[in-house]
Amino acid sequence: MMSAQGAGAAGAAGGGARRKPAERRAQIVEAARGVILREGLGATRLRDIAGEAGVSVGTVTYHFESVAQILNEVVVLETARFYSSIIEAVDAEPDPVAGVRMLIEPLFAATDASDEHWRLWSDYWTAVARKPAVAEEYVERIRVWEACLTRTLRRGAGGVFPSLAVGDASELALKLAAYSDGVATQLAQKAPGLTSELALEWMWVFVEHETGARCA
Repeated sequence: MMSAQGAGAAGAAGGGARRKPAERRAQIVEAARGVILREGLGATRLRDIAGEAGVSVGTVTYHFESVAQILNEVVVLETARFYSSIIEAVDAEPDPVAGVRMLIEPLFAATDASDEHWRLWSDYWTAVARKPAVAEEYVERIRVWEACLTRTLRRGAGGVFPSLAVGDASELALKLAAYSDGVATQLAQKAPGLTSELALEWMWVFVEHETGARCA
């Protein structure tokens, strides 16, 4: 592995002024996100990421052991960007039904951000399916949507969600995560006849069936 001094020199040669390690890692992760979105994970190599970041391959390998490790960081970054403000708003929302809507609707918005989000996640699921251990240390950092949904469902269990018991909230959150992931993946793959509006209709039917609440 390259020494810190060597990595710094390589970084200066390929990426301009010397940066702090955290800044350099962030630069590499941001570059990796762009390459993965453009080329797909299967076609992404360390040299592609290095080129996108404007640094040497040695600088990349000094900070990360593999593309898989970088992908984990890309997904953590994507999770924070896509969900942080949503989760903050949902946790502050007094109406659990409104909170569930706030969590689900952005997943099926017909926007570039939503499309990119699901393309990254699709690549991530493929990688994790091959090597489940890849995601173990990142579970809490990437399952924030599901955790927030669990909290929101518990707040309404037995009340605005009459068919839901408090103890069943985490299981239902997992079901909803699995269902939304599948629907969103089909939407991202341009499944014939599937639109964002129809995807949301399916989600509301599922939520209403499981909770007894009117969400649509």
